Amino acid sequence: MQRVLIVDPHPAAGRLLADHLRHVGGHIQIFNAPTIEAGWGMARTIDPMLFFVEHASSGCDGLALARKIRRSDLACRENPIIMCTAEATAEAIFGARDAGIHEFMRKPFTIKDLERRLEAVTLKPRDWVEAVQYVGPDRRRFNSAEYNGPRKRKADASGAPAARLSQALRIVKSAAQALDSDPAQARRALAAQAVELKKVGETLKDARLVEAAAALGACMTGGTARVELVKRIDVVMGFLIDDGKSGRATLEVA
Repeated sequence: MQRVLIVDPHPAAGRLLADHLRHVGGHIQIFNAPTIEAGWGMARTIDPMLFFVEHASSGCDGLALARKIRRSDLACRENPIIMCTAEATAEAIFGARDAGIHEFMRKPFTIKDLERRLEAVTLKPRDWVEAVQYVGPDRRRFNSAEYNGPRKRKADASGAPAARLSQALRIVKSAAQALDSDPAQARRALAAQAVELKKVGETLKDARLVEAAAALGACMTGGTARVELVKRIDVVMGFLIDDGKSGRATLEVA
């Protein structure tokens, strides 16, 4: 049975959404939270599989809750979040995307609107981005329920090892620079990129990259001293080529 958490300060709106979910969702267990604080507390205790969060400029900051969940160590931190709001401004939409929201649903909405969002988060999975400045699903697919046309970006056919390697190493560099200012998220980002780099190394059959990524990943599971962590980061960063020029890029972290 799926656990769904609805965070909405308006009881009537929460009940209406719950009724719609029961109509389209089958066997689900629905929890309601009237405030952002209550929503955070319930996220920690019930491990929701799906979130619906209200966002309004007058006292219900669903974006703040989404960011807090994404940058936490909760088991549900990667689960889909759908934001519901009557304030469908460009600022709200871009804010939702940058907070790690999966889908944006404007109020009032229909059952069909809800069905499209549910299909998007269940049938169109998006790559997870674990960086420092951003944590959440790939933003290039934000609100994919609203788009059914052809994919025109080169990245839409991505997955090329070179592109994956470049992105992972750039995140590693950013995380290394944030070890003092945001140590928890920096280490989460490093751990995620160590896994990704190992996969890329295996795809490329590059034993050196696999070994360097594994060594970096090993630092994330124990109390490795900072100086050793920086050394392993520097080894990994040796695989980054600067702008297509020859030579290796090195990382200097004080």
